[in-house]
Amino acid sequence: MRNKRLKRVNEHGFTLVELLVAMAISGIVMAGVYSVYYSQQKSYMAQEQIAVMQQNLRAAMLFMEREIRMAGCDPTGKAVDFTVWDISSSSFHFTLDIEKTGGAYGQISGGNEDITYVLSGTELRRNGNLIAENINSLNFVYLDGDNNVTASASAVRSVEITLEVATEDNARTRSFTTNIKCRNMGL
Repeated sequence: MRNKRLKRVNEHGFTLVELLVAMAISGIVMAGVYSVYYSQQKSYMAQEQIAVMQQNLRAAMLFMEREIRMAGCDPTGKAVDFTVWDISSSSFHFTLDIEKTGGAYGQISGGNEDITYVLSGTELRRNGNLIAENINSLNFVYLDGDNNVTASASAVRSVEITLEVATEDNARTRSFTTNIKCRNMGL
């Protein structure tokens, strides 16, 4: 009768050794799952930062290309105020006439016609307003009609812009260079 009782007890439960083995296996499996999760989370965060960095680059270039292309725009052809004013490797100041003032073109009206792009720390600014963040460098190269580098604002016919952006932690950077023809200069 005693053997029947021991046999019955062993059939209804787990031994301590069996529970310890099961817990050890579960711990190893959970450590593996956590390792995969952590790796995926790091990858996701890195890709998110790269996407933000590239969006900063695109936005900055979009603003600058559109306006620099119109530098010197003068629909009336009578004013001499619409031109490139100040050039340096880190800033660009120009004017254009794209808005009517008092029902007519011919005079500079507000921040949409008198434009300065400058890098302030790691922020690209247009007339003091933030355009893009995490900018490591901004470089303007001014070219004349023959695509030679010029230091004369009146000779500028195109602008080469090099912009380098970084992720927030500066772990990754991207650089982009483009050449923009100033359609209205030298006409």
